[in-house]
Order: sequence, then structure tokens, then C-alpha cells
Amino acid sequence: MKLVLLGFLWICWCAMHSLLIDFRVTDFIHQQLPRLIRYYRMLYNGVSLLTLVPLALFTRLVGGEVVFGWQGRTVLCRTLLLAAALALFLAGAKRYDLRHFLGLRQLQSGEGQLLLSDSPDFSETGVFGMTRHPWYLGSLLLIWSMLPQYPLSAFLAAVVLSIYIVVGTFLEERKILARYGDAYRYYQQRVSMLFPWKWLKRKMQEVLSSRRRP
Repeated sequence: MKLVLLGFLWICWCAMHSLLIDFRVTDFIHQQLPRLIRYYRMLYNGVSLLTLVPLALFTRLVGGEVVFGWQGRTVLCRTLLLAAALALFLAGAKRYDLRHFLGLRQLQSGEGQLLLSDSPDFSETGVFGMTRHPWYLGSLLLIWSMLPQYPLSAFLAAVVLSIYIVVGTFLEERKILARYGDAYRYYQQRVSMLFPWKWLKRKMQEVLSSRRRP
């Protein structure tokens, strides 16, 4: 029964997190409460964090049988995943505006933009030539490597959060595409949304081409 409740609570948290960032909600606040919109990103971050902490504690309390754990040789794999997640966060921070992410820039500008970045720069430099959403990919890697062992409760939470991140990425793609149109559509054609399949394919083609040269 506790696991059913836990799964329901995680789904509710994800739904709330998504609803609060929905453009229909932000448009309503912008029209009805224009003085509040500049604080909305900070409020959004605060509500998300304050509701996440007790849910994470409840997840730990529920526990359950260990579904899988990083042991033996797989510990190296976990270390590599953690390192990759950190690298993605650091590389993404070079383009993402941290003040914008925290809501501080909105306080100055008076706008309520909630996308990770309000920049129309879609150049394929650095990590952004590998994945369009390095922070989301980093979050996925972190979710599955942050714990040495995953009891049933943590495994359930990881599955729900992983699904939410993937679905949320698709929804954010629609918002960015609506905002920037063909500029972002071209970027989509060149760079993978999350896992860098297109980048790996190009690298493989480059290797094969170099081997064919006399």
C-alpha cells in the first residue's frame, strides 16, 4: 500500500511541476497578476524544492527490497555515469544563464520566462553539438547513478522521474519550436534531443572516411 501511495505522490509531484510551468498558467498570471510574474520563476523553484524534500524522505522511509545495486565491476560504470552527469551540467552551464534559471534575472527584467534559456543561440559548439538538452540528459544519468543501491521505493521514484524528464523534454521542445521556429527546427535536424545518436553517427562516419583515404 505504501508503494502505491508513493508512486501516486511522485506522479502528483511531476504533474504539479509540469502544470506550474505550463504556458497557459503563466499567461493567466501574466494577464491577471502582472506584478507577480517577475517572481514566478523563484516561486516555481521554491515550491518544487519544498515539495521534493519531504517526498524524497518518504521514499527513503518506505525502502523495500533492493532491486539492483552498483557492485563489483559495475561500480566503475556508476562512477563514469556520475562523471558524465557532472560534465553535462558544467558544460551546459556555459550557455545557460544561472541567474535566469534561479529567477534573479526575471526580477530585473520583469518578465516571467521559464525556459532554461531565453537565448536564440543554437550553435553546435561544445556539448550542444552532442545533445540539445545537456541538463536533462545529465539529470537522467544522475537519477540512475546517485545511489549505490536502489530499493524498490527508490527504483519506483527513478522510473517515474525518468519518464517525466523525457516527456517534459518533448513538451519543452514544442515551446522552443513555437518561439524560434525554423532556427530551432534546423538545430533539431542536426543534434539529438537527449542521447547523442546523431553526433556518434557523424563521428563513426568520419572515422570510416579517414580509413578509406589512401
